Amino acid sequence: MPDAAAIQSLLAPLLPGLMGIELTLAEPERVTATMRVRPDLCTTGGILHGGAVMAFADTLGAVGTFVNLPPGARTTTIESSTKFLAGAPVGTTVSAACTAFHRGRTTMVWQTLVRSEAGKLCAVVTQTQLVIPA
Repeated sequence: MPDAAAIQSLLAPLLPGLMGIELTLAEPERVTATMRVRPDLCTTGGILHGGAVMAFADTLGAVGTFVNLPPGARTTTIESSTKFLAGAPVGTTVSAACTAFHRGRTTMVWQTLVRSEAGKLCAVVTQTQLVIPA
């Protein structure tokens, strides 16, 4: 099973790396990460863009599935639902904890809680990942 540092190096040249997502934990039932709220990730009001929140959470659910994949298998998101509850201002850091609801042979379901630097819940994201056999 690859650790957070190994997965981080895979993500570095991709969208998660460009967004500044920093994995802090990657285990079979839980993935955690942080992301600095930069101006280029914000709306015109200086608040983290909803699309950035969704990409952040989607990355964590995909990483959780990746950690659980059988050899040679791949994954893709097939469904995602986001509830936006509060904003995160530019210049702060958001954190996220992603936990497994279901880790099956063909699908996995994850829930990600995104929190502001002050600890306020900003978003709840639930997603389903398809497991694509080798």
